[in-house]
Amino acid sequence: MREGSPQTIYRKDYTAPEFAVDTVALHFEIHSGKTLVTAELALRRTASGNAPLVLDGEHLSLQSIAVDGRALAAGEYQVTDTNLVVDNLPDDCRLQTVVEICPEENTSLEGLYRSRTMYATQCEAEGFRKITYYLDRPDVLALFTVTVDADLETCPVLLSNGNLQSSTTLDNGRHRTVWHDPFPKPCYLFALVAGDLACVEDSFVTCTGKDVALRVFVEAKDANYCGHAIESLKKSMRWDETVYGLEYDLDLFNIVAVDDFNMGAMENKSLNIFNTSCVLADPDITTDMGYQRIEAIVAHEYFHNFSGNRVTCRDWFQLSLKEGFTVFRDSEFTADMHSRGVKRVEDVAFLRTHQFAEDAGPMAHPVRPDSFIEISNFYTLTVYEKGAEVVRMLHTLLGAENFQKGATLYFERHDGQAVTCDDFVSAMEDASGRNLGQFRRWYEQAGTPRLSLATDYNAENQQLTLNVTQENHGADEPAKPPLMMPLSIGLLVDGRPMLLDGDSTTRVLEVTEQTQQFVIDNVVSEPVLSPLRGFSAPVRLSNEPTPEALLTLMQGDDDSFVRWDAAQSFAAQVIEAASDSSDIDIRFIDAYGAVIKSDIDPALKAHTLALPGEEYLADRASQRGLVDVFAIRAQRQRVKSLLAMHFEHEWRELFTALEIRSTYTAEGAQIGARAMRHLALDFLCHLPHSNFESARDLFSRADNLTDRLAGARGVIHHADAALRKDIIEQFYSDWQHQTLVINQWFSVQATRPAAETVETVQDLMAHEAFELRNPNKLRALVGAFAGGNPVAFHRQDGAGYTLLADTVAQIQAVNPQIAARMLTPLTRFRRYAHGADQMQLALQRLAGLDDLSRDVFEVLDRSLKG
Repeated sequence: MREGSPQTIYRKDYTAPEFAVDTVALHFEIHSGKTLVTAELALRRTASGNAPLVLDGEHLSLQSIAVDGRALAAGEYQVTDTNLVVDNLPDDCRLQTVVEICPEENTSLEGLYRSRTMYATQCEAEGFRKITYYLDRPDVLALFTVTVDADLETCPVLLSNGNLQSSTTLDNGRHRTVWHDPFPKPCYLFALVAGDLACVEDSFVTCTGKDVALRVFVEAKDANYCGHAIESLKKSMRWDETVYGLEYDLDLFNIVAVDDFNMGAMENKSLNIFNTSCVLADPDITTDMGYQRIEAIVAHEYFHNFSGNRVTCRDWFQLSLKEGFTVFRDSEFTADMHSRGVKRVEDVAFLRTHQFAEDAGPMAHPVRPDSFIEISNFYTLTVYEKGAEVVRMLHTLLGAENFQKGATLYFERHDGQAVTCDDFVSAMEDASGRNLGQFRRWYEQAGTPRLSLATDYNAENQQLTLNVTQENHGADEPAKPPLMMPLSIGLLVDGRPMLLDGDSTTRVLEVTEQTQQFVIDNVVSEPVLSPLRGFSAPVRLSNEPTPEALLTLMQGDDDSFVRWDAAQSFAAQVIEAASDSSDIDIRFIDAYGAVIKSDIDPALKAHTLALPGEEYLADRASQRGLVDVFAIRAQRQRVKSLLAMHFEHEWRELFTALEIRSTYTAEGAQIGARAMRHLALDFLCHLPHSNFESARDLFSRADNLTDRLAGARGVIHHADAALRKDIIEQFYSDWQHQTLVINQWFSVQATRPAAETVETVQDLMAHEAFELRNPNKLRALVGAFAGGNPVAFHRQDGAGYTLLADTVAQIQAVNPQIAARMLTPLTRFRRYAHGADQMQLALQRLAGLDDLSRDVFEVLDRSLKG
């Protein structure tokens, strides 16, 4: 990499701020082309000495600066590209600055920016410094009062955090609102929205009888799509009262939907800003999965009101303090609202496919990172999903009652504070009386631990001995100290689950040593071990059960995760053994047929019958050597085709029998039926003699996007060019007016598993409906191609790598955060048996660009250093 590399920030170097900010008064004067921001900070020196005040600020034009009403002379302060430094301040003072910014030219979508009909903010992690000069760090909490002036005609809606204090009409066709947030917050939770928006209103009565106004603000064309988000919010508020005893603390809760947004949503105090894809819902624009995703994201952002807002992070290294805990909370909410077994399967499938790969790649880091160059790069699956698994392990180890006591103590002890992951664990220790010192290592160690399980059955004593060995370091890493983790197990005797503790078929073992032995008594005959029930710890199992054991678990286990996992493992073994001349293991065929005929929940059945994805199979292959994506696809396709032919009659029956003739609802029974019906259709499309009539019929008759996409995918991914062209053109003609649907239209084409999809994506990037600077469209097209289409992305001539690298080069200067995230498929070049040199060259070409952003620089630097 070039000289002048961006500075690395280390957790060990944390120091408390020299100044506190007690109150902040902000005044925004929004005009087309420029916005003036006046900030008055009540400052208090918190450290001895006379250190200067160093405020963060980027892309700001300073108009004036004063202390306690006195304008400062030029020699009393210094302005750099990233800071405002003021010397010789009194211990208590008021600093007033006026800056000019241009939201219309802010393409990074951080700070204050323009999106279609509105101005909006995104301040997490370090966007506030693009609004005004401030101590832009999460451990500086202040009370905010915000005044917003704008044109009444173009910006009739003016919103900020807290409660509305006043609304006034001004001269010259302008108006003003004043907002006050009574709770101290860091600046990353600041929010402002100004624009021409429709408002959909509802209300919620809290457990103590307080009436809370609920409002969702959207563009007028989207006003009919807010009902699901509002109902999800009300469910979330009631659940948090019931489960955690947490009552909403203000008089109103606002949500705003923004089309240009880097993230899914943002939990700003009382003014949540959402990506439109995560709040708007209707059967014609939202899939079943989309409905569930919206409910989960609304819940997640609402739950942050306490786990993130009222108690926040001391520094950004502690990001999982709020995100891991809140992901666990939203996962439990979804499990309570729907099927706990299905939710757990979905979460584990995602974790093992994506986070395990992150753990094994160059961007691997602990749940609490030790260093970063750009914090935006650490909004990762490790911080969120693995962080949630760490919290889940605490819940399992302590039990539900002690965990809830710990959570209550945590919220009471640290309300209004910025704290650390250690503070969270300490609350759990103090509430439960448990020593969790060893457990803290989960926050410190990167990588996915491995467990080796071996059983020894003594028939004479009716005892089973379980030998557990844990390994939590890579091949070229030094040994790490052992972790503390829950290992939930069961035993199947004669094919049926055995009672282990009272009326429970599960026993939770605490693994704390490198090697450990557990003895289970009164086992009447040799059992089959049911390992890692409920996926009790985020680990890999080194020794996979035998096909015989997997069959027993598939057919007889009462743990939903274990049954699904056994089916996935057996299918993976069959796929990995497949060749042009081999037959499929008849035991797998029989077990597969038994699942088809079983009466288990249709949604869980669909998950169980769906073959392991190519990315999951690639992750398995990477544990044995280099990955060949073409071999994986060929083997998986062969098994899928054979299953399609063997069970053709069953697939046709299921597709017909599961047709839903009643009005669409995004509820459990219908979602499960559609999932099974679409799986059946997918297999029918893999028949060598398929004419795709069922897929075309489903597409043309669909009254909802879930069915419409399933039919379109069947044709677009498998049919010949003529049929494919008809469906693509009809889809676009019918839905070109709906942005969210057209994003799905982009994705279904980008994921067609064919070499020429590279050219398809290139053509679509020039399509009238594509906007390079819109993150949703970029993710829908280029992101879906690079991250979800292995055989096209890894095309032998390297064209897929070139396409992605060229795209990153185009966007890295205008939106570095999105550019850095899109690089992920290239960063794992070392794990592939083909294309590694071409991927590395693509990264090196990007590294040679002038003016690399910090975000992209860090990803390239770590990837190329390995």
